[in-house]
Amino acid sequence: MSTVAVVLVALVAAIHVYIVVLEMVLWTTPRGRAAFGLTQEFAESTRALAANQGLYNGFLAAGLLWGLVGPADHRFAFRVFFLVCVVVAGLYGAATASRRILLVQALPGAVALAAVLLAG
Repeated sequence: MSTVAVVLVALVAAIHVYIVVLEMVLWTTPRGRAAFGLTQEFAESTRALAANQGLYNGFLAAGLLWGLVGPADHRFAFRVFFLVCVVVAGLYGAATASRRILLVQALPGAVALAAVLLAG
């Protein structure tokens, strides 16, 4: 189960790295606009806000990665803390922005969190 937990944490971290790229780099491009269903005008006017969001997603990814490669005696705590943060962010995003965030962010985070807790 430990290997499954590690793979799931890495997957959630990868999802957040992709979100960082979408929000900080691709926000105004056709790919970025399509991912979030944005018009060109809206994307341009919210570029700084999206980059700020992307930065926060980057912190989530960094924390999860530290939970994979950081000091062995702290990995479990880092994984649990940052996965809880991912789930909370996903729930809030689903409630306030788009229900799709529930599937893209909260569900993978919750599954990884369950695996980490089961692996102990």
